[in-house]
Amino acid sequence: MSAPWHKLFTLPAPQRAHHRFHLVGIGGTGLGPIADVLLQLGFQVSGSDRHDSAHLQQLAAHGANVALGHDPRHLQADQAPTLPDVVLRSSAVPDTNPEVAFARRQSIPVVNRNAFLGPLTSNRQVIAVAGTHGKTTTTGMIAHILTAAGLDPGYIIGSEVPGLGAGHAGRAQTFVIEADEYDYAFWGLFPHTIVLTSLDWDHPDCFPTPADYQHAFHRFIDNLHPQGHLVYCHDDPILSQVVSQHPHLLHGHSYGTRNSVGWKIHDIDIGPAATRYLLRSPEGQQQPVQLQTPGLHNILNSTAALITAQLHQVDLATAAASMATFKGAERRFELKGSVNDILIIDDYAHHPTELRTTLAAARARYPEREIWAVYQPHTYSRTKALLDQFEGVFNAADHLVVTDIYAAREAYDSSINAAQVVAVSRHPGAVAAGELAQVAAYLRQHVQPHSLIIILSAGTATRLGPELLQSLHPDPSTQPS
Repeated sequence: MSAPWHKLFTLPAPQRAHHRFHLVGIGGTGLGPIADVLLQLGFQVSGSDRHDSAHLQQLAAHGANVALGHDPRHLQADQAPTLPDVVLRSSAVPDTNPEVAFARRQSIPVVNRNAFLGPLTSNRQVIAVAGTHGKTTTTGMIAHILTAAGLDPGYIIGSEVPGLGAGHAGRAQTFVIEADEYDYAFWGLFPHTIVLTSLDWDHPDCFPTPADYQHAFHRFIDNLHPQGHLVYCHDDPILSQVVSQHPHLLHGHSYGTRNSVGWKIHDIDIGPAATRYLLRSPEGQQQPVQLQTPGLHNILNSTAALITAQLHQVDLATAAASMATFKGAERRFELKGSVNDILIIDDYAHHPTELRTTLAAARARYPEREIWAVYQPHTYSRTKALLDQFEGVFNAADHLVVTDIYAAREAYDSSINAAQVVAVSRHPGAVAAGELAQVAAYLRQHVQPHSLIIILSAGTATRLGPELLQSLHPDPSTQPS
């Protein structure tokens, strides 16, 4: 290749079809949306993943050459060029991966997201949404508002959003991106607008201490354009403290429920049917807002989205009107269905703070139902590091079922297990039920009509929803005639 790979993004559209990006881990939430954007920009895209999924099949339908398993032969596709120009790998893909190792032997550049996202968005005005909690929903809300206003933004969202998908190249200069802190991915971005939703120590495998975690965000804020805007939640004390250590910021926009904020949330009404509140701008404008997504955390998320939309040419009333039609992101309080008067909701919550707020939202939305929280702990390192934070987290639920720990990218650790989560939670109705098949059997035996099962998982427990919808359905052959 005669020019550095990042120059490919400056090529005229007709020339892009002669260049290929290969994504190792293409079916994941980190790389899947990027693959969609690359396809829409006119590049060839190939990739591999360990497991088949609906997202993988969707990418294939959009024109990507996808393969199951990791094999150097996947880099040698039939399309020109014979070998890809770049290999982009997921944070979970190690140096020993056979495709990565082969690419390096062939002198093909191998890059992570933190080196890739900057060049991909270098000619755009980037809105980067970061934070421990709420970044997927907030990114989706901003993209939804801007799209409804006819601006056609580009976006990369960590989950599918109805009507939007997860990745879109867009024609507008504006590009909205979920800025993931894991593996320092967001350090490669140089945003014109940064949205910070929350700051709560996470990913101890990457950030061993809270100070390490906060340092990553300090460095990210330093990447903001000198004339850029920072939108942040003032209700979060750690986040407010971090922002206060950047006095050079020219345009800071605080929001929350406290009197000292620039954008004040008040008159909150979280009911079974809808969530409503009033938003007061720094100039004193009062805007009523109604949401389909429940919970105080989504009030905060939507406020960040409304402020950001106004900074990008959408007036507050128009933004609020479109906010009322936002249905949420996949696996974010997603209603999977109902069977035998048992509702099943799938949610991505896995950090103690997220679990507490999500269950509070479930109790507010469904006050009369018996709530069964099904929690799949995510990674041994996170469960061990945050174990003492699980006390009282599940109190809004009537029952708690904890599955085996989902290892994700980690090796087995015998020093931490689901029973310890149950013990620390101090929930009177908690059980450690084992692997997913045992959890499903336990739920089938114990859950009664007029209940709500909420699956809380960033891992494989998401598959419980469809399985329970099928298995909880009464067998017609056993019903009286």
